Amino acid sequence: MQVYKFGGASIASPERMMALLPIIRDAKQPIIMVVSAYGKTTNALEAIVAAACKGKKQEAHEMVNTLEQQHLAYTRALLNDSYYVQAEKALNVFFTELQWAVDDADADKYDYSYDQIVCMGELLSTRIFAFYLQQSGLNFEWKDIRDVVRTDDTYRDARVDWEFSKAKAAEILSPVLASGASIITQGFIGATSDNASVTLGREGSDYTAAMLAAWLGAESVTIWKDVEGLQNADPKLFPNTVKIEAITYHEVIEMAYYGAQVIHPKTIKPLQNNNIPLYVKCFLDKDLPGTVIQNDVNSIFYPPLIVLKKDQVLLQVTSKDFSFITQDNLSDLYSKLHDLNIKVNLIQNAAISFVACIDNKEDNVKKLMTALSKDYNVLSNNDVSLLTIRHYTPEILFDLTKSRYILLEQKTRHTVQVIMK
Repeated sequence: MQVYKFGGASIASPERMMALLPIIRDAKQPIIMVVSAYGKTTNALEAIVAAACKGKKQEAHEMVNTLEQQHLAYTRALLNDSYYVQAEKALNVFFTELQWAVDDADADKYDYSYDQIVCMGELLSTRIFAFYLQQSGLNFEWKDIRDVVRTDDTYRDARVDWEFSKAKAAEILSPVLASGASIITQGFIGATSDNASVTLGREGSDYTAAMLAAWLGAESVTIWKDVEGLQNADPKLFPNTVKIEAITYHEVIEMAYYGAQVIHPKTIKPLQNNNIPLYVKCFLDKDLPGTVIQNDVNSIFYPPLIVLKKDQVLLQVTSKDFSFITQDNLSDLYSKLHDLNIKVNLIQNAAISFVACIDNKEDNVKKLMTALSKDYNVLSNNDVSLLTIRHYTPEILFDLTKSRYILLEQKTRHTVQVIMK
């Protein structure tokens, strides 16, 4: 059994979805397909969240209606009349739930509201895809991953209850696979013990695929993208990227930790722990070899691996009486970050100051600033970028920073990080 993950770009249009059929037909059956929301659906849902939480409920409802018509038009392009009637009925359930979520949205519980609304993208796309696969004569069953993936209530970045979810995967998914049928389900989402929807963090569909592979003993995981394989940098941000033929789990987890979007930071661990190879392949040409990620690869010279995280906030925390930042201060600072579930992308501390670079999640930043200001002086630099280069050279570092204002730089033997405006 293999796990295939298809992102939003692979199903951005009905034609794109139809073009995936040869990939699916050629796969050794059964397979589990983990699928994202199509195209820009997640962005549209985020706009609905923003409007609803600002009290613009009518505007948000109208945006939902527009999204519904887009999905129905997409569905009509794929399905014959019989399957379309079934699909329309199934999609109506989700759009009704979405309208309820808009009514319930509240700025004071923004992250919760976000997850109840944004989770709908994956449910919609997979329901449409399931009907298309069945119409095409393929033996697929649609499953709601929220019945399998149990999490805590850390909305927008939920932590998975591994053992409970593994047991649910065996209970719900294994019998389907044992019958010879394949499964299509959602990435990125799960549910709490109270059945509230959650998301696993942006790009969390990769993590879902890895978890399912580990729980169900898959031979491999393949992530299908619109590039020939894993690149040394995001080709949308950097020209002249280089394809990597093979790379170790260790190297990729370094890239993921620093914010590379090609692989979710949590994805590698379950695969490495279970020695499951991960392939990154191109859905535009399934015959290209792609990139393989596994425990060991032949001796290889890596090009500079470049990761750029935009929309960062650089915080400088200083003791109010200009006393040294001691172990007690550091313990207190780390506790505040932990309590607010804030991941720090870069840390540096000096005699009387502590510097941290974090993602600009408005609600979290506001809460952190309030918590820190009680005991410390806090300054912030907003709208900064964090550049990380693994296997850097002086030339590549100069080239990528020559026109930018450098706020902070950290170097090790293999890695350089630069915060810049």
